[in-house]
Amino acid sequence: MRNACLVFVGSLNREAPYFQGARGVGLGVYSFDEETLETRKLTETGDIDNPTFLSVTPDGSHIYANSEVLAWREGVVSAYRFDRQTAALSYINKQPTLGSITAHNTITRDRTKLLVANYGIGEGGPDRSVVVYGLREDGGLTAPLSSVTHAGTGPDTARQERPHAHSVTETVAGGVAIVADLGIDRLVSYRIAPDGSLTRLAESVLAPGAGPRHVALHPGGRFVFVMNELDSTVASLALDDTSGRLSVIDTKPAVPAATRDGNHCADIQISPDGRFLYGSNRGHDSVAVFSVDQQTGTLALVDYAPCGGATPRNLALTPSGGHLFSANQNADRISIFARDAATGRLADTGRFIDVGTPMCVKIVR
Repeated sequence: MRNACLVFVGSLNREAPYFQGARGVGLGVYSFDEETLETRKLTETGDIDNPTFLSVTPDGSHIYANSEVLAWREGVVSAYRFDRQTAALSYINKQPTLGSITAHNTITRDRTKLLVANYGIGEGGPDRSVVVYGLREDGGLTAPLSSVTHAGTGPDTARQERPHAHSVTETVAGGVAIVADLGIDRLVSYRIAPDGSLTRLAESVLAPGAGPRHVALHPGGRFVFVMNELDSTVASLALDDTSGRLSVIDTKPAVPAATRDGNHCADIQISPDGRFLYGSNRGHDSVAVFSVDQQTGTLALVDYAPCGGATPRNLALTPSGGHLFSANQNADRISIFARDAATGRLADTGRFIDVGTPMCVKIVR
């Protein structure tokens, strides 16, 4: 286990009307050997309600899991410890998220804070879009340090009737958070102060009805890539570190034109060398592969790889970049692909992890 990757999986264990079943346990931990492709379940717990998104410290010792439950006006985020020697999960604490449908979280690069995004449905409760927590010495969460709320709507009256913060990502340089808000077609940048307070820097406008969902960062820090859920596109943008403003460089379809209707993009990941992007398509049930021009940030389609199941909600690359995992929500499996570092293409290994309604997968060495 010492040389294996650790794979952390969040799966749905409570029904929600906008998901197709809840067949999961909750939080599970697996080992994965990149040479033999062997996977092994190490432990799991059903003590977390609907952990639809996780963040994991680089050493795999701490996990922060959102709970997304429709009836709750406030979600919760839970802190757990994982012991590599005993393969045991232990609960530390949890905090309210000050908003509903808690969708995403990020550990800051200095490992002192956790940033949480609330998608938000309906009205009532604190209804905050983004919340900041401190991380205690034991890995637990402090009470919220600060929060902000977005305002506005978009042209899609069914999905953009209000703000929907879908993810929060800290820049490579650190100290600036980029919030992708699906409801208002904007990327909102904030300065993160040492005390956890957020100062709005810029709002970068995307195409009307784009519905930005998840963000990937080029390792060089110059470029930001966004998976747009509603219009099934992927956009590359240039980042100004000082102002926090993002300028669109390029936008490409994430699916073939004939299959755009009925598709909803989900996750986006970038190879460790920044040369290739991977975006998941729910409906087309594929992983779109794009190459990235290292000088200009423009994108070129490489391939549409079948996801190995149905409804690929979340993707994860191994730290080496040698394999990609696709959490196929409605197929009850996480498919494992080998990645060609030279071409970016994916090859299905035929290996997979059986898990009910997988929602999120994170991999550390």
